[in-house]
Amino acid sequence: MELFQYPYMQRALIGALIIGLAAPALGIYLVQRRLALIGDGVGHVALTGVGAGLLLNRSPVLVAVIVATLGAITIELVRARGRTSGDLALALLFYGGIAGGVMLVGLSDATSANLNAYLFGSLTTISPQDLVTIGVLGATILVTMLALRPALFAVCHDEEYARVSGLPVRALNLLLAVATAVTVTIAMRAVGVLLISALMVVPVATAQQVTRGFRGTMTAAMALGLFAAGAGVWVAATADTAPGASVVLLAIASFLVVAVAGAAWRVLRRRAVPAAAPHPEPHEVILG
Repeated sequence: MELFQYPYMQRALIGALIIGLAAPALGIYLVQRRLALIGDGVGHVALTGVGAGLLLNRSPVLVAVIVATLGAITIELVRARGRTSGDLALALLFYGGIAGGVMLVGLSDATSANLNAYLFGSLTTISPQDLVTIGVLGATILVTMLALRPALFAVCHDEEYARVSGLPVRALNLLLAVATAVTVTIAMRAVGVLLISALMVVPVATAQQVTRGFRGTMTAAMALGLFAAGAGVWVAATADTAPGASVVLLAIASFLVVAVAGAAWRVLRRRAVPAAAPHPEPHEVILG
């Protein structure tokens, strides 16, 4: 724990905890809409923004926010208009985003270390300014997802019913798209664009195995995200491993533990309930 006496480790821990809360709070809506992989697509588009920022000598994070937001809005409009399938739109984001990002980073003066910091995260290089940005944007995402939970749940569960009920479905869908872009961008420094989708989805998938109801699942997913983020930073600090990878692997390990424990519990319950004795048929004669 001595490492956490240093300011850079304190910033890394605080930044990871903020993202560990915000990412599952948003991810539960994406899972509900069966768009669990949209974080990967938006992350790849954000990488193009990073490359553009490095090439133009502008803030990579700020440019990535703008580019990722435009990409997320585009895919939402394409999905809503139904001109192409959601899978195809995501594929275009995957391939075009990462190809554009790699090309732009190559054209800039940035080194491979700069690219790796955004691909896989670099928590220990978070500056005080970065932490303020992560804190403000992360808190905004968290408050928005909690405050609009009934409306967002209705839209994600059944768009047609939500539209008939008078909810602004288009505006809420665009809000989710923008929130996804912002979450992916602020999480780049923590877990990287290649791993952020896991932090959005895995805690939700884990919580779904042990909870009932949307509110309970959301609460449990946020708690699991908080645990994975905090424990992942601690493991990275003590074992000298990559923080982003440590956070994601702990989240996946939690999922496996819960899945195995749940399966074992169901088996034990079946064995504990004795089989009911068969009743004799009406025509059977029971001899004494």
